[in-house]
Amino acid sequence: MIVGIGIDLAEVARYRFDERKLAWFARKVYTDEEMTYALRKRNWPERLAGFFAAKEATRKAFGHAIPWRWIGVTHERSGKPAIRLFAKAADLPREREVHAIHLTITHTATTAAAVVVLER
Repeated sequence: MIVGIGIDLAEVARYRFDERKLAWFARKVYTDEEMTYALRKRNWPERLAGFFAAKEATRKAFGHAIPWRWIGVTHERSGKPAIRLFAKAADLPREREVHAIHLTITHTATTAAAVVVLER
């Protein structure tokens, strides 16, 4: 049974940071794992936009704000993206009886999109 759906779009241009702004935004929004993954890629702003869209879609699926760094995007061995929840957010699936969090992310040179589905 689906108990939550979230979708978000992010404009890639908003994530083309200079070094100072990138460091500030990373401390505020992204996990270390996300930054390491994104910066290994040639088109890292596309990855950062996708991660941001995934975090916002997760917030929408749960129906309320969750601190940005309490939501992380990781990747399964196959490369499939997945959501990890940290700190107090880690309790949300149990509290809401969510047994699976499904995530898909796509991006182009200009736009990133993410969809999150919460399943009971």
